[in-house]
Amino acid sequence: MARNNPQVSVIMPVYNVDTYVGRAIESLQNQTFRDFELLIVDDGSTDRSGDICDRFAKKDIRIDVFHTSNAGAPAARNLALDHARGTYVYFMDADDWAEQNMLQDMVSHASEHAAQLVVTGFYIDTYYAKNSNEHISELKHQPSANYTNAAAFRQAAYKLFDENLLYTPWNKLFLRSRIEELSLRFRPTFWDDFPFVLDFIRDVERVVVSDKAYYHFIRSRSESETSRWRPDMYEKREEEHGWMCDLYEHWGLLDTSEHREMIYRRYIERLVGCIENVCNPLCTLSRAQKLQAIHMMISTPTAQKAAEIAQPRSSHMKALIAPIRARRTWLVYLEGSVISFVKRRNTKLFCQLKSRR
Repeated sequence: MARNNPQVSVIMPVYNVDTYVGRAIESLQNQTFRDFELLIVDDGSTDRSGDICDRFAKKDIRIDVFHTSNAGAPAARNLALDHARGTYVYFMDADDWAEQNMLQDMVSHASEHAAQLVVTGFYIDTYYAKNSNEHISELKHQPSANYTNAAAFRQAAYKLFDENLLYTPWNKLFLRSRIEELSLRFRPTFWDDFPFVLDFIRDVERVVVSDKAYYHFIRSRSESETSRWRPDMYEKREEEHGWMCDLYEHWGLLDTSEHREMIYRRYIERLVGCIENVCNPLCTLSRAQKLQAIHMMISTPTAQKAAEIAQPRSSHMKALIAPIRARRTWLVYLEGSVISFVKRRNTKLFCQLKSRR
């Protein structure tokens, strides 16, 4: 017998997260809102993740599990979107968890205001080491608001970007008909969720923002992660900056002071991350090559423009931006090396400084 279409389709890509996926699924089963389907895509897991998902599906008719060969999270989410039947779509990561009234409150906001998008706050729970419960929980949120036209939302969007509320999909409820009208799918790129959100909000008109936070994003700062070197990080960040500029140019707000300052402060913060990445001991470049790479990064017209426009909010970011503005390559290299050292040796301090930037 065919099932009635649910109000919400929850989409969860799964890959080698057998330690966490059970908690994620249980947090959905414990939701006070019951009218949803959970579409899980096991993306070729080599651990017990697929079996765990199957066991949950056998006991809960709302859960469907798709097993595929490993193709990445974008393909997994797209497969689930092709099977989604809900009025709304919610995306969740398999290593996170949600508080029990999340879906109920999101659907209530969407229904009451005929919203195309609901945006809520969230928590970043950063764990400092494996097999340790020591962590800090950082709240990200903005005051509640109901935007009934595109112009109002666009004028306020910089505040939402500033609080990291418009980057990821898991603090949002999307109207599925709009996803299909725009033929939106996740791109096969490193930060696949960000362009999906940007495409959705590009011409969105009705948006509800809730000051409540429900989603717990779990960030691990284990030694293996903090010591990682990403050879293409700078290129990815440049691409990401291009997406932001394209959005704000479309909105006609790229040269408006508050919006422009947010965009270029954000650029500087990510540029510092790229510099730290080059200073990582695992980076295979020689010292001379590292200095050359840093000089190139801080000397571009975009970097110099950002250094002039950005207004850092913390003393340590103000200290970091000065040598970038002056193109003092050696000093920038030394600062990047210090950041890399702190990140690897004192992750607690690193996380605290990053949260205050």
